[in-house]
This record gives sequence, C-alpha cells and structure tokens, in this order.
Amino acid sequence: MDPALYCWAIWQSRLISANLEPTGTPMNNSASFGLIAIVYLAFIAFFVAAGWKIFTKAGQPGWAVLIPIYNLVVFLQIVGRPLWWILLCFIPLVNFVVCIVLANDLAKKFGKGIGFTLGLIILSPIFYPILGFGSAEYQG
Repeated sequence: MDPALYCWAIWQSRLISANLEPTGTPMNNSASFGLIAIVYLAFIAFFVAAGWKIFTKAGQPGWAVLIPIYNLVVFLQIVGRPLWWILLCFIPLVNFVVCIVLANDLAKKFGKGIGFTLGLIILSPIFYPILGFGSAEYQG
C-alpha cells in the first residue's frame, strides 16, 4: 500500500472515530437525524390521513386505520371480501395475489377501472392519496 494513502486512511479513520469533519469541526449528526425523522413522520401522517379519508368515504370509522389487524378487517368489509381472507394475507406469495385482488376490488368500489388498479399496485404512495383526497365516491 502506498504510504501516503495509508496515512490518509489513518487520518480519515481518526476523524471518524473522533466524530470530526476534515476541517476539524465536530459533525452534527443529530440535526440531520432530526430532519430525517421530521420528514419521515410527515410522510406517515400524510398516508394515515389518506387512509382515514378512504375509510370515512366508505362509511367506516377513520380511526380504524391506526389499529393493526383491525384495519385489515375493516378494509375487507369495505371491499366486500370475507373475513377469512385475513389468513391469506399471512401466507407468503399468496399475499401478493391477495393484495392485487384487494386493490382491484377497492378501485371498483370507488368506481375506478383497471388503470387505477394498476396505479394502486405500482404507485401506491400516489394513488391511495388520490383515492382518499380526490373526488371519488364509495359506491359500495
């Protein structure tokens, strides 16, 4: 190994272990972590609100989106599937097919076609908020 490269590697490792930037000033990792956490929580709040709107449009309680397993029970009621489909959601590989069928059922219940179903499957973070905040109405 080249001695200059070796010295540079040693210097970098000491900076990292001392939590310093190359200029010698301390790194502020907590600020970047805080920003990432705030953005992450904002995304979660946005998607919870979208799910809440979908549930309320379908005549179900919006708070149900916050409770694990129960939100799946309510979702199955919205799309008109029997409750035993919960078991299918926990079987590996079968759950992918079930999710596609449920996305199609949800799109149909809101008067949307196959194109919207594909959007729910491929671009979920975009199409679920469109369904929740858009003008689509639940047609039961």
